[in-house]
Amino acid sequence: MTLIPDDTSATPNPTSSAADTGSNSASCRVAVVTGGSSGIGEAAARALAQDGWQVIIAARREDRLAKIAEEIGATAITLDVTDDKSVAHFAQRIPAVDLLVNNAGGAKGLEPVEETTLQDWQWMYDTNVLGTVRVTQALLPQLREARGLIINIGSVAALRPYEGGSGYNAAKFGLRALTRVLRIENAEREVRVCEIDPGRVATDFSLVRFSGNQDRADAVYADKINLLAEDIAEAIRWVASLPPRVNIDSLNIMPADQI
Repeated sequence: MTLIPDDTSATPNPTSSAADTGSNSASCRVAVVTGGSSGIGEAAARALAQDGWQVIIAARREDRLAKIAEEIGATAITLDVTDDKSVAHFAQRIPAVDLLVNNAGGAKGLEPVEETTLQDWQWMYDTNVLGTVRVTQALLPQLREARGLIINIGSVAALRPYEGGSGYNAAKFGLRALTRVLRIENAEREVRVCEIDPGRVATDFSLVRFSGNQDRADAVYADKINLLAEDIAEAIRWVASLPPRVNIDSLNIMPADQI
């Protein structure tokens, strides 16, 4: 894969994609993973690289991205999904995409509605919903050219509201609606769309939610059976390995003790 140089005047060139060779092997295909600097995104990038995909990992933490990219032979590109210019610049550097994993997301706070802040709601919408819209819009021409696959990482929060989860529930419900509409609008173009909704996964998710409070974050996972990021990565690599005639609309993946 050849990336366009880091130049804001550059424009995409889909004809340079390895996907245009007609090969179905993963080694000829390009996977973009957002939120790739830790957790599910990092695990997904590692799993896809092991399967031979040419992986582009994207996130804000440049130093962390560079380290992972070197370890797995991927390409690291800094990306802030909440920033229009960052997303546009990112897309200009990617000539073609066969798989987009929209993983960037997160939660803030666990207060009841009467105490939650609009700032937290704004961040959750901008990251989970609008961030997915930005990246998907920017890469959709390449995905259509490749008849590719979009995997959106949702949450059990998209299926079941819970106390204190109003903002995150609303954001993930929104992402679920977006995913369904994308599926409808792109079915005839043979772009597949899947949503994976994990339950409790032991990552730094709760650390972000509680603004770095390690004790509160640890309490979420204490004395429980927890999924690992690698478990969700296995689901991503499975969905990505299926033939183009197969679309997995959604997967709900839960730890054994979470109902």
